[in-house]
Amino acid sequence: MNMALFAQLTTLGASLALLLGLILLWRRSLASYIQAFQWQSVVLAAIFLLVAYFTQELELAIVAGVLLVLKAVVLPRWLNRMRWRIGVDAEVAPYLNVTTSLILAGLLVLLAYALTRPLVQASSLPTRAGLPLAMGLIFIGLFVIITRRKALTQVVGFLVMENGIALLAVLGAYGVPLIIELGVFLDLLMGVIVMQVFIYHIQDTFDSIDVDQLNQLRS
Repeated sequence: MNMALFAQLTTLGASLALLLGLILLWRRSLASYIQAFQWQSVVLAAIFLLVAYFTQELELAIVAGVLLVLKAVVLPRWLNRMRWRIGVDAEVAPYLNVTTSLILAGLLVLLAYALTRPLVQASSLPTRAGLPLAMGLIFIGLFVIITRRKALTQVVGFLVMENGIALLAVLGAYGVPLIIELGVFLDLLMGVIVMQVFIYHIQDTFDSIDVDQLNQLRS
């Protein structure tokens, strides 16, 4: 594989990952949120595998496999199980409507391009064109956490943000050592387990996972 084709494929993959992140701002169904995260994780695993093939790094190929199993199979099943148990199917009334959310998301992507421009100009890596897209995905995940009411939606936003961090790592430095990646995956897995228990406890205690209602209880 020549470098030009590799650069185009990684940029295309990063663009697709960002587009799947924007679906969280466009759709209302929690099932579509989870599905978007699932496909985004498949794309992320494919990018890891592509970089592993180009650089001949076996560790990245192993990380791609772990990422695919954990984020594209295990976590979506857990998220759907939580969705079925709490009985909430949609993000009915987010803090910002779809139009405003998409406009602000576009501005966040432009901000990502502005922030990463010096890094892109200084880098000689063929993957440098995907760095602003990865940073934009991080911003989108954070934006979902801030602007959505349902706790489960915020969990998905957290996972999308983590995908953006992983994408930034693999594009910016051809990944990080395997032991660090596996440690991050373990931390992520434990974090989701804690979130699952927390959401179940909220649902059982207050009969709602709307964080706005919980803030009213606190006040």
